[in-house]
Amino acid sequence: MSHPVTTIDLIRHGMPEGGPRYRGWLDDPLSEEGWLQMSQALEGEQPWDQIISSSLIRCASFAQQLGEKIARPVLLEEGFREISFGAWEGRTAAEIFTETPEAISRFWRDPVNFPPPDGEALDQFAQRINNAWSDLTTRYSGQHILLVSHGGVIRMIIGQVLGMPLNNLFRLEVPMAAISQIRIEDGLPRLVFHAK
Repeated sequence: MSHPVTTIDLIRHGMPEGGPRYRGWLDDPLSEEGWLQMSQALEGEQPWDQIISSSLIRCASFAQQLGEKIARPVLLEEGFREISFGAWEGRTAAEIFTETPEAISRFWRDPVNFPPPDGEALDQFAQRINNAWSDLTTRYSGQHILLVSHGGVIRMIIGQVLGMPLNNLFRLEVPMAAISQIRIEDGLPRLVFHAK
């Protein structure tokens, strides 16, 4: 018996106010540039049945505006929030590297064993995203969904679909406002394209 095809488009938020930095749960809004990046990325696109978004404002504000514009329901999901960077929240990579170069280097090489100080452990983040993803794919089976979220969340979803080890997730580039697509057919998820 064949299952209905489910398609999920993943889009990372655009540039937030304050520029590139470790944000995690820090709730900065999108900058003007960020709004433009996302609008351009989705220009002409509106095939979705439903929009799901991280509850953080850099995702949620755009998702809600888009939902109103194209008359689609929007659901904010806490489970799709970014990973918490703990003591690194709000700081740039350069600032962290200047103060503790060994800590950030260890994190990039082995994020499972060397998470940011007071940050969310990668295995806990993986479990949270896996739960939210499983709920989404079950609840919206057979639909075309837009998920507005974060770089870490998108890396984790793609990593789970491809069976990547957790330590390798940060090798995956996820640019601002980039779109990736996953299709689930006969219960098998496939990465259709990444960072379009």
